[in-house]
Amino acid sequence: MKAKATVLCENYVIGNNGAVAEHGWSVFLETNEGNFLFDTGQGKAVINNARVLNKDLSSIKGIFLSHHHFDHTGGLLDVLLDAAPVDVYAHPELFKDSYAFRGSSIDYIGIPFPQTLLESRGAQFRFNTSWQEIVPGMTLTGEVLRKSPFEKGDKDLIILTEEGKKQDLIMDDQSLIIENEEGLFIILGCAHAGIINIINYAIEKTGQNHINAIIGGTHLGSVSVEQRNASIKSLKEFDIAKIGVSHCTGLETSIRLSQEFGERFFFCNVGTVIEI
Repeated sequence: MKAKATVLCENYVIGNNGAVAEHGWSVFLETNEGNFLFDTGQGKAVINNARVLNKDLSSIKGIFLSHHHFDHTGGLLDVLLDAAPVDVYAHPELFKDSYAFRGSSIDYIGIPFPQTLLESRGAQFRFNTSWQEIVPGMTLTGEVLRKSPFEKGDKDLIILTEEGKKQDLIMDDQSLIIENEEGLFIILGCAHAGIINIINYAIEKTGQNHINAIIGGTHLGSVSVEQRNASIKSLKEFDIAKIGVSHCTGLETSIRLSQEFGERFFFCNVGTVIEI
């Protein structure tokens, strides 16, 4: 498969062309099998940035949601104004209640819209938990097997149960895998499943070891120092041609990855274009 990915939503923006930044993530995909949207950002930037970057949201054949958090789903309602009716691929836990518990504050961080409202605006939900080919050469991972012993996630992300607060393992976290003869193109959401788990799962399912590019949030900015160090060490053992990090990676971790990967590293901000 041939693919061109343009970042519509991210924490930073390239240049001064009228695009805006927000804490969120969205990627517009142009492929030989049609156009798609991966995540929708927080909702403040996706429509403006699609217009500025000349990406037609009405042309998309499907929307992929990496997980339920508002900074990946908050733009969905606005996107539906242009794209509906459209298939929306997501995990069955998309509408669960979840919170961030940092310090003394607790904040709701789930999708900001009820399912009934989104369906009334043309969202045709396709819920799935397993490895799922969307079109030839493009696959959603579904739930990623959690095998690495050091990737334990963000303990400040919780769900509320009758027994009290419980860490949200975010089993709904999924990534997009684009495959061709040369290797894999991996698009992460926030990598809550663990970036090493995700890469290993993609390699296991496809049989391909070479990664043309990997982009997106790594969530290495909010985990323990031990997990961050172990993840970066393991990352260097893979055959990765390019790595473009963004969003929840954190500036400090991004700088370190730049030092570790040298010319293979790039910042993946609003306006970044990757062609595979």
